[in-house]
Amino acid sequence: MELFQSFYNPPFLPYPGFTLSYHLADEYFQRIHQIMSLLDDENVEIIGAMKKFGPRNLQSIARKSGVPYPTVYTRVNKLGTQGLLDTWTYPNLAKIGLARSMVLLTPSPGREVIASEALKIPGYWLWIARCTGECNGYYSQHAVPVENRQDFVQYLDQIVSSGLATSYRIFWLGDYHSHIPNFEYYDFKKRAWRFDWPAWLSLFMKGKSVQNVPEEKESSKDDFDKNDLLILKELMKDARKKLSELSQLIGMTLPAAKYRFDNLARRGFLQDYVIQVLPYPPEISDLYEVRLDFGEHKAMIAKENFFKRLPFVLNYSRIKGTNSITLRVYLPRTEVNNLLTLLSALVRGGAIDRFSYMLLDPMTIQSQTFHYKAFDDKSGWHYDNHEYLAALRKLASSFDKAEPPAVTFQPSKGLPVSMM
Repeated sequence: MELFQSFYNPPFLPYPGFTLSYHLADEYFQRIHQIMSLLDDENVEIIGAMKKFGPRNLQSIARKSGVPYPTVYTRVNKLGTQGLLDTWTYPNLAKIGLARSMVLLTPSPGREVIASEALKIPGYWLWIARCTGECNGYYSQHAVPVENRQDFVQYLDQIVSSGLATSYRIFWLGDYHSHIPNFEYYDFKKRAWRFDWPAWLSLFMKGKSVQNVPEEKESSKDDFDKNDLLILKELMKDARKKLSELSQLIGMTLPAAKYRFDNLARRGFLQDYVIQVLPYPPEISDLYEVRLDFGEHKAMIAKENFFKRLPFVLNYSRIKGTNSITLRVYLPRTEVNNLLTLLSALVRGGAIDRFSYMLLDPMTIQSQTFHYKAFDDKSGWHYDNHEYLAALRKLASSFDKAEPPAVTFQPSKGLPVSMM
């Protein structure tokens, strides 16, 4: 397992949790203008082609998008170095015997920091961030061996029993679906997004009973080995990882590495190419997890394509065993009230039964690849609750016995006030 940037750790912020000071104001607005100015026709064509055909072959992207290769190469590198574009591969976790879950953990007062460390002990965590809203604590995602799902639930029970948390909820997730922003709602001349809330409300309310909507096929575990996992975890960090680098990593020739990669792609181990674009400046935007509960399973399935049209939905997953979908939403702060108004209207109109949401703090995000080090070609995935519970007890007892940790705050700069 290795740490990687998921979404997002803005490289241009002077420090986490900064407060805008007077001398940063020009830089602040310049940055906002810079992000919007880079969303031009050619960049959007390139981004769209990368999502549709995959981001690995820029020469193919040039042919598909109609943009000359030197321009594609320069623009992709520029967007990447400025933190506005990131590409990575989401693996089909079910095919490698892992089940993905979403955990909402409410820590006990005063034990917030140690509670997040407890979530990491088994090693199968993917994503952790502070959250407020439906849950005031931690939002996390995990990918645990399928046969150890109940063991993982028992481990979460023990986090509560140990006094590190007061409660938790766990949801098992289906396939991961990511989108690029829908640039139909972007005005290239004005460099501005159009949020057409009345139209989206009308679109969502229409067609409540759609027939013959395909079910999401659940993947089953397939044959793979440790070298396959090494390739997948590298692609999870960087979808454009060179084959020459992969061949060195697994100790094989370049043709052998290419055969491995092509075989993984052909057999469906590469579930989704994530083309992560920053459509709005993070200084004026917020990151949310939104859950929608539908009255009927058929109604939930029928509405899935609607999420692809919204320029603020980054990804979504079905919640297994329910009629619910969870969405990752990234939205300018000034539009959040309109989002809540839309969701409330959907409940009143009977399109959904209820909704809930959490604000995710991007400056607290920690992420890593799946726990590939716990896999052995002979014995499979290693999961030992006795080992993890012993580590949890040690963590809890050491916290009780230790001196209270020094209180540290993120550095901040106040906004000076001029007397007029």
